Amino acid sequence: MADTLTIIKQRIQQKTFTQHVVVNVAKLINVQKDDRLKQSVESCDLINIDGMGVVWGARFLGYDIPERVAGVDLFYHLLKMAEQENFSVFLLGGTQEVIKKTTETVKKKHPSLNVVGSHHGYFWDDEASIVEKIKASGAQLLFVAITSPKKENFIDQWQEALGVDFVMGVGGTFDVVAGKVSRAPLWMQQWGLEWLYRVLQEPGRMWKRYLVTNTLFATLIVTERLRQRPWKTRCRR
Repeated sequence: MADTLTIIKQRIQQKTFTQHVVVNVAKLINVQKDDRLKQSVESCDLINIDGMGVVWGARFLGYDIPERVAGVDLFYHLLKMAEQENFSVFLLGGTQEVIKKTTETVKKKHPSLNVVGSHHGYFWDDEASIVEKIKASGAQLLFVAITSPKKENFIDQWQEALGVDFVMGVGGTFDVVAGKVSRAPLWMQQWGLEWLYRVLQEPGRMWKRYLVTNTLFATLIVTERLRQRPWKTRCRR
């Protein structure tokens, strides 16, 4: 987390545009079949792992992954940094009720934070006007709380026109900030069970998604491990 924050801060100060993304099990599975999403993710300047499943999978394959960087945690840290460094912020996404409550909560928690604009996430009939609104606001940091792959593709398509120094997709983070949904207890986060907590909260919508993606991810990891260490056939003389 500390390294990520340092990199982001330096790039903002240098006015170097940064497109950021976090990847979890579902996103890694989806990029296997969605070329547009894959392009959007691969074009990012900074990629963090959000999800213990990916961390464990990478370690199982021999990669040195020190920790996960959860998107919602990074969002909170970046708000604190923006307040301290006087970086301006724009919040985009969620329903009208959620974005209103999120903006109020953020301003209450960070009274000196310069929130220069906000807008709900239902603007697909006129994306250009929203992009212009963001640019006109003078925001340096843009947080996009829209479902995948819409947010990744939106950011990738409009990155040069947004006028910001840093943009990050934060998924359902605004729902958490606004109090619409609760976050999993810390022990569930540490054991990689946040997906189960979400299923318990929204079983009708989430069970199939996580059952499919988790199964496919496990298969992908095992297949890659076998490819790395093929079975050796002993020759008899």
